[in-house]
Amino acid sequence: MLRLQFLREDFMRVRVLTFAMCFALVTGITFAHGDKVHIVGTLEKINADSVLVKTKLGKSVEVKLTASTVYILRSNNQDKPAKVSDLALGYLVVIHATPKDSALEADEVRFSVPNAPKAAAPTVPKPNS
Repeated sequence: MLRLQFLREDFMRVRVLTFAMCFALVTGITFAHGDKVHIVGTLEKINADSVLVKTKLGKSVEVKLTASTVYILRSNNQDKPAKVSDLALGYLVVIHATPKDSALEADEVRFSVPNAPKAAAPTVPKPNS
């Protein structure tokens, strides 16, 4: 009977420790980016010091570009270093930005070329018989 009591206590300790570890993991993931903002959408306008991104909800968001902004091109399932000059209108972007005053400053700009729409198969007219 005494041995059964120890097993129950050990089982309860394992459950409590598992819950605590899961809670710590979820909390760490939630706050991993701190006060960073993610902007996901399509490049609508490119200036020397900022970009305008149209989000999926149709909202346009301006993000300032700085000398420390890192650019990463996603191509063929690989990330490659890039430059601001590689950006083009219509590219898909994910921007990690920091709020500064009332603006957003880009820390990292990840972008890719959108997939070309598939061409419709040509229709062959049926002969009249």
